[in-house]
Amino acid sequence: MKTIQEETAQILAGLGVAREAYEGGALAVHTPITGEVIGRVRTNTEAETTQVIAATAAAFLEWRKVPAPKRGELVRLLGEELRAAKTELGRLVTIEAGKIISEGLGEVQEMIDICTFAAGLSRQLCGLTIATERPLHRMMETWHPLGVTGIISAFNFPVAVWSWNAALALVCGNSVVWKPSEKTPLTALATQALFERAVAKFGEAPAGLSAVLNGGKEIGEALAANRQVPLVSATGSTAMGRQVGPKLAERFARSILELGGNNAAIVCESADLDLTLRGIAFSAMGTAGQRCTTLRRLLVHDSLYDKLLPRLKQIYKSVVVGDPRENGTLVGPLIDGRAFEGMQQSLAEAKAAGAAITGGERINVPGCDGGYYVRPALVEMKEQTATMKRETFAPLLYVMRFRQLDEALHWHNDVPQGLASSIFTNDLREAERFVSAEGSDCGIANVNIGPSGAEIGGAFGGEKETGGGRESGSDVWKLYMRRATNTINYGRELPLAQGVKFDVV
Repeated sequence: MKTIQEETAQILAGLGVAREAYEGGALAVHTPITGEVIGRVRTNTEAETTQVIAATAAAFLEWRKVPAPKRGELVRLLGEELRAAKTELGRLVTIEAGKIISEGLGEVQEMIDICTFAAGLSRQLCGLTIATERPLHRMMETWHPLGVTGIISAFNFPVAVWSWNAALALVCGNSVVWKPSEKTPLTALATQALFERAVAKFGEAPAGLSAVLNGGKEIGEALAANRQVPLVSATGSTAMGRQVGPKLAERFARSILELGGNNAAIVCESADLDLTLRGIAFSAMGTAGQRCTTLRRLLVHDSLYDKLLPRLKQIYKSVVVGDPRENGTLVGPLIDGRAFEGMQQSLAEAKAAGAAITGGERINVPGCDGGYYVRPALVEMKEQTATMKRETFAPLLYVMRFRQLDEALHWHNDVPQGLASSIFTNDLREAERFVSAEGSDCGIANVNIGPSGAEIGGAFGGEKETGGGRESGSDVWKLYMRRATNTINYGRELPLAQGVKFDVV
């Protein structure tokens, strides 16, 4: 039977990653399943980082000349490579990020889906024809490639976030530089290898069109500071966003910031309890609570609280926590010991505030002694404390009672973050109010589904300390392009706007 390290090496080799890329480097990669080292990745120096960015900038100058539908063909081919390698790459996501099997495969499916979306989008990068006040003139807007797109991704979605950005950036005519999380560089190397396979089949892409830079925060700082990178899309903590955002603003570069989430669901008196419980369970416990869209605060109508909570506690006690490679496991490990410590600190603070806590303890999983496995925690709170307003990246769900929807909406919005949100109700007025201007203040507002698990067709992102960025579907492609307003005079006169008279003799 292969060790986890041997299996990792086999997958990487099968996907076309050179052995020297993941052996003998300075960056030790640990699997959260057992805590053991599964690779040692070579990191990039400051000089190499500058050279790679320069190469992608040069590639952009050539790639922007390629017709957009032709660029879409490359992304379609990437989708085909991902489809063929879905099982292997999904397995690697499970090993490196600790996701259960279905979630690892689901992440790769998300990559495939965004490639399909972007390939179709490549024939729809269109602007407007605008009414002009001047006779014999035409006014329109056109969209042009922007330049190098820098992508900084987090460990919890080690490959999907890259694809949300890269697929759009490539069809828009941009080149891509990727700085993955130090905790999940192997999946990035594998994805880059699959991209290179697609390029080989495409046959006409410039060298350096996509690149991966491995290392610490110095790589992200280099992307933020380099004037050859007009756009950086950064996914991670709010603290990271506070470092990256101002540096980009200093040089008037664009940013797409996808930062913290502290998502809530409101359970109203008319809610379907069976549906609600299913929605809560995945949203709060999926990915071991390590999604930016994870449900972290649950506001339950007073009339339902004593019906819902006992059933929810039973689900929490019975959910299978264990090795994510095993069929039947629903909750895998936390990414590392630091995540476990953060969860325990929040639980201690809640307990000191008078909370009643169910779960939260570390679990021993046979054969996975070095992994940090925890029983998801339910924390019954009497009021919304400062601890609740801080995102804890773990399966920790705060529960509170409410009596009036006004009260619940106030608590819902009274946090610094504004990513995802839900309401469970069969009352049309409550549902419509929640998605109206006076309801949820989040970028995602759902009715009768949880806040977690967004589709690629909609724009993904949130407000306030979540950063205001948007990725993936809808008209997000415009963020990766520059807009030009064009006025064309096809007459023989030169009328000026606003009726201005300026006659030159």
